[in-house]
Amino acid sequence: MKLSELKSVVKEAVKEAIQEEMKDILMEAVRSPQQVITTTPAPQNTPMPEDNRLAMRENIQNVLGNMMPDANGTIKATSSNVPMQVTNTNTASPDSQLPTGEVDMGQIMNLMKGKV
Repeated sequence: MKLSELKSVVKEAVKEAIQEEMKDILMEAVRSPQQVITTTPAPQNTPMPEDNRLAMRENIQNVLGNMMPDANGTIKATSSNVPMQVTNTNTASPDSQLPTGEVDMGQIMNLMKGKV
């Protein structure tokens, strides 16, 4: 038997086996009890009542405090909005912590000039 003949025989056998399996799978799917799939409608978005919207806006303004939006609607929050706490903390000991707050860029530059 030549290689091409063997190849065609194997090809036909595989094709028949796949067809039989597909037939069995389809018959099993048709005979099995069908599941009923139900979908629930998505909840509709209803607008918030006006009094709730005003209360929410008031709460947001209380939280934001002085950080009110400018004409473009952007809020400019800087370190000037946060009070800086100055403490005399010893940072040399192993158990010490850095003081809270921000460091000015000038202070950082002065420290780096001494190290370079």
